[in-house]
Amino acid sequence: MKRLAVVVILLAVILCGVSANAQQEEMSQDKVYVFKYAHTQSPSHPRSVSMDFFKEQIEKASNGRIQVELYYNGVLGKEAEVLDMVKIGTVQGSRGGLFERANKKFLIYTLPFMFENTDQVLTVMNSEFGDKVNAGALDNGLYIPATGVAGGFRNITNNVRPITTVEDVKGLKMRTPPIDMTIKTFGAIGANPQQVAYTETYMALKSGVVDGQENPFSNTVDMKFYEPQKYLSVVNWQVHPDPFYVNPDWYENLPDDLKAVFDSAAESAMKYSNEVWLGSEIEYFYTLKDNLEVNELTSETRKGFVEAVKPVWQGYVDEGYFTWDEINEVLAIAQD
Repeated sequence: MKRLAVVVILLAVILCGVSANAQQEEMSQDKVYVFKYAHTQSPSHPRSVSMDFFKEQIEKASNGRIQVELYYNGVLGKEAEVLDMVKIGTVQGSRGGLFERANKKFLIYTLPFMFENTDQVLTVMNSEFGDKVNAGALDNGLYIPATGVAGGFRNITNNVRPITTVEDVKGLKMRTPPIDMTIKTFGAIGANPQQVAYTETYMALKSGVVDGQENPFSNTVDMKFYEPQKYLSVVNWQVHPDPFYVNPDWYENLPDDLKAVFDSAAESAMKYSNEVWLGSEIEYFYTLKDNLEVNELTSETRKGFVEAVKPVWQGYVDEGYFTWDEINEVLAIAQD
């Protein structure tokens, strides 16, 4: 009888455990996870269009268990403020600049005049090397499920003179984002870098606080930076990465099935973003061409810029951001 009682008790404990697990799983299936996302671009910007796509895809794939709230136009704050919000969890996601705060190795993508076209940089970002760079952001409190490109190559506008040689840049007060690579590059080519927040750039250009700025065509049009400018110089100096910043605690609290849904939707949204953003660059260029005097560097004058920025590459190696082995690995992947 004692053995029977013990068996009955064990069965009861097991059944209670099974029931509790089933109840917990059912509660997990019913729980809704809210993903609050923000960035500084307008609702019509390619980054916003791709996040609209993300919202649609993930809410459908999760059967509504993940609900996405989107905030554009910098309504929740500047890029730096929003990135801090993502880290502490008051906002769960963002995309934008300041990628070196996530992982300094993101700067390897931005070495001046490193890539010949955007296909090369995307190949690197989608390689094992790119996965390691994304994973390294966890050390700085950010989860990055996917990275794309923030538009096409970055080019220069200003209201002083056309930039046809590296000497033409000298002395220009150039607005730069608070990105180390950009600041050092423009210092190397003789400009006077001025850090100005993205959302404050238009007024800085209009008031003469700065003479010019550098951005992909899409950003220059979207933010109307061209309005107080006279010249567009197509120098194709750099492409920026576009990491998808996510609060890691929020992500880790997702059930495993929703983690897979989230990662898949993030990767799809980033691929879509690349297609929309890069595909739209030519149309943005035509808008700028209608409003500004445009010039392009020749292969010969480009060499002057390439030569001038060589110390920038070496400087990052010297400071330990990455090694020449890593640079050569990137170049090999890009050319593969």
